[in-house]
Amino acid sequence: MDAGTPQPSTVLDTAVSTPKRRARVRAPELVGRGWLNTGDATITLKDLRGKIVLLDFWTFCCINCLHVLDELRPLEKEFEDVLVTIGVHSPKFVHEADPEALEAAVERYEVHHPVLDDPELTTWQNYAVKAWPTLNLVDPEGYVMHVAAGEGHVEALRSVIKELIEEHDEKGTLHRGTGPYQAPEPASTTLRFPAKAIVTPQNTILVSDSAHHSIVELEADGETVIRRIGTGERGRQDGKTPTFSEPAGLTLVPGTTQVVVADTVNHLLRGLDLETGEVTTLAGTGEQWRDGETDGPADKIELTSPWDVAWWNGGVAIAMAGNHTLSFFDPANNTVARLAGTTVEGINDGPADQAFFAQTSGLAADGDRLWMVDSETSALRYLENGEVHTVVGKGLFAFGHKDGDADEALLQHPLGVTVLDDHSVVISDTYNNAVRRFDPETNSLTTIATDIAEPSDALIVQNELVVVASAAHRLERFSASATKIDGAAHEVKRPSTDIASGSFELAVVFTPPKGTKLDERYGPSTRLEITSSPPELILEGAGVTTELVRALRINDQVTNGVLHVVAQAASCSDDPAEEHPVCRLTRQDWGVPVRVVADAPTRLPLLMGGMDEEGQQGT
Repeated sequence: MDAGTPQPSTVLDTAVSTPKRRARVRAPELVGRGWLNTGDATITLKDLRGKIVLLDFWTFCCINCLHVLDELRPLEKEFEDVLVTIGVHSPKFVHEADPEALEAAVERYEVHHPVLDDPELTTWQNYAVKAWPTLNLVDPEGYVMHVAAGEGHVEALRSVIKELIEEHDEKGTLHRGTGPYQAPEPASTTLRFPAKAIVTPQNTILVSDSAHHSIVELEADGETVIRRIGTGERGRQDGKTPTFSEPAGLTLVPGTTQVVVADTVNHLLRGLDLETGEVTTLAGTGEQWRDGETDGPADKIELTSPWDVAWWNGGVAIAMAGNHTLSFFDPANNTVARLAGTTVEGINDGPADQAFFAQTSGLAADGDRLWMVDSETSALRYLENGEVHTVVGKGLFAFGHKDGDADEALLQHPLGVTVLDDHSVVISDTYNNAVRRFDPETNSLTTIATDIAEPSDALIVQNELVVVASAAHRLERFSASATKIDGAAHEVKRPSTDIASGSFELAVVFTPPKGTKLDERYGPSTRLEITSSPPELILEGAGVTTELVRALRINDQVTNGVLHVVAQAASCSDDPAEEHPVCRLTRQDWGVPVRVVADAPTRLPLLMGGMDEEGQQGT
């Protein structure tokens, strides 16, 4: 099968219902450009017969995909003799289709299973995938038995895996033993995928060394190591021998020797005393926020992938990449509160509590103005006087490398933003491998450095621009001479879904895991929020309800757009003998590019978890 030719989907439509029987749907073959973590071997489904196979459709820009990688680690360990996880990497951005960039990402995020490189989204389309991340569970005989989109599916997967083990042990079709994973040769560098950096009061440089799970202090030359803070192991231990998990953002507390660290994968804010080297936990519980309170005592409020921090207006602004919001840590009162955002992913300006963000990954303060970059919308934005404004950025699926007037300029998944003394803004334009400069006076964007391996932050050291070249594992210095680039505009090549105008139904499919039921004890257990870009795409039916099926009216005057869908469902263990049932929240957000055409389907099913009575998933 030609990897460049999309094949027809073989996993078909779905219905909102409770499964009545398990149908046998043959899993399509795994087709792509190549494989990672297999010692260059090609893997086919035939090679995996006898194993339970978990296909994880992901792309390395996606924070939800990174969450799932962490969720799956204990499951992979628990069933290591029967379960083979295959990451199917189906990219969103042009940069993610670069095989070297994918190889770096697999190392950066410690992906310890085989990965299929699927740059043309061939296997994605064959499995009728609609969203990153999506999980497909294939039984030892090669049939799809369970599908789930989004996060929070580990218990459901565990239940199905145990059933499959029992069933195929009895049939004699389960083969135990090691899988096809082969670890690549480890690399050794002083820094490994550094994320963010700041200048200390002693004019040294403090760097978050994310893949080494530590903080490194360097001399002003950016190379000489003064000390390393952290053992290098993943963890969340405080004290003078601390541990971190992929730390990123750093900010100084003015007038002190205290640094606030965004300990991203631990979902915590940590405090570092530069004098003693001691680390404390400032905010977060260590659990990832999925729903519930966002405001309250700092040690009681859950955070979700804090990616960057900035001292602003007497406290710490937090880029909460994991749920597309901003939060604020008030050290004086030891509280955390939602600063802006609704958790819907996209671009929407206006009052802070109504704004949409998209994986904010960089922050920088300039007086009352808080600058930010939203990586998933390739956008430069700011918050000021309670209002959010977009300077550069056109939405979830438009990006490129284009200089000039801000209204026409394009970025590609930027991760860092830095304010200069003249109030201009330096942008670490990560997936363009470039550093850009926005001048508020001329409202224009220029390129000041190129050929940098995934820049993720920048700072001024001794009047020079120092850039965190994350994928080169070092800091690099540049002059600030500008050039103009008029590159191509890109749109995500993910296929649009054709939908009909007029009356239209959107249905999110969710089946509670075996042994659980929807939790109705304190009111509705489900929530569905639907919006669109442009807003006029939906004439009726947008907004929030507690039902997972929604009647919409689609505008026949809008030809293309994006449906933004956020769904969640709470399910609890269904055992009358349990005094305190175990409850879990499943949540997923979709940005579905759509095309309004005549004679198109009048219903769009989106699968959040389970299979229908025919064993099928949504197209």
